[in-house]
Amino acid sequence: MRAARLHKVGDIRMGDEPPPVPGPGESLVRVTAVGLCGSDLHWYAEGGIGDAVLDTPLVVGHEIAGVIEGGPRDGTRVAVDPAIPCARCSVCATGYGNLCPDVRFAGHGTLDGGLRERMAWPDDLLHPLPAALSDADGAMLEPLGVAIHTVDLGHVPLGAPVAVVGCGPIGLLVIRLARLSGAGAVVAVDPLPHRRAAALRYGADLALPPEAAQPGVWREVDGPAGLGVRVAFEVAGDDDAVHLAMTAVRPGGRVVLAGIPDEDVTSFPASLARRKGLTIALVRRMNLTYPRAIKLAADGLVDLSALVTERFPLTATAEAFAAAVSRRGLKILVEPGRHSATTEPPLSHR
Repeated sequence: MRAARLHKVGDIRMGDEPPPVPGPGESLVRVTAVGLCGSDLHWYAEGGIGDAVLDTPLVVGHEIAGVIEGGPRDGTRVAVDPAIPCARCSVCATGYGNLCPDVRFAGHGTLDGGLRERMAWPDDLLHPLPAALSDADGAMLEPLGVAIHTVDLGHVPLGAPVAVVGCGPIGLLVIRLARLSGAGAVVAVDPLPHRRAAALRYGADLALPPEAAQPGVWREVDGPAGLGVRVAFEVAGDDDAVHLAMTAVRPGGRVVLAGIPDEDVTSFPASLARRKGLTIALVRRMNLTYPRAIKLAADGLVDLSALVTERFPLTATAEAFAAAVSRRGLKILVEPGRHSATTEPPLSHR
């Protein structure tokens, strides 16, 4: 089979490898679609993420859909849950597999991910796709799951105003889910015009560049109270976005940090957070969200297809990463069965 391995910063190489052999409780999956995530870009551009570093060539990619080959589920289209918790520790026993200290994750550390033609994966982490969802939609269920977990951590009160700082794919999905959860006004912030336009299509009432997100905006969006939003979701991964989120939220409010910083450090003015008495929640991937994500997408409540703006064959994985690094679209998809790159029509024309 063909695989795209990251050997060092910015160095993706195609190679021929033997296909993996499924072990007990595993199936062989022919990969059909892989989304490139912001965390994949950390591996590509920095050679690691957080305290994990690239020690050996790694197949990245954790937003994955495919088709089972062989066994009793042969031919079943599936979405691949990329996280393999140990299922033995006390953290897993309390229902927080996403926080398992021994979790293994596709495309992270030494566990190869999806940018290859085939992968062997645990059967209980292969979720059948309904006919209403395409393979591309199946790959997008992973960022949708992260967005679901993010909004869960926000505890958005019914009718309350919220802010979403950072309008990449997960930020856009947070906007949509906040709206579905009954949020009042939703204000989005992003420096890129095409992402602000997408934010409006996903349900934001107002989409602003960071320089326009002044304190008066947050007082106004809160109506007569004039105190700011109840919940601010930071989905950008930099200190300026964290500061902006904390500025947007009212005293006693909640800030949910979903972005991953380039350096393994997040900082903010302590006095700002302390004087407002903020509750700060941090997002660690997702937790048991695939069934909910599939239901939301299959029922047409969340549009996943509109996230994909460019598609590349596996042999053009290096070009796909270059496109993702440029931030010129929304979601870049690699499809091992594709033979040439394509650009999707503008969202406004779909």
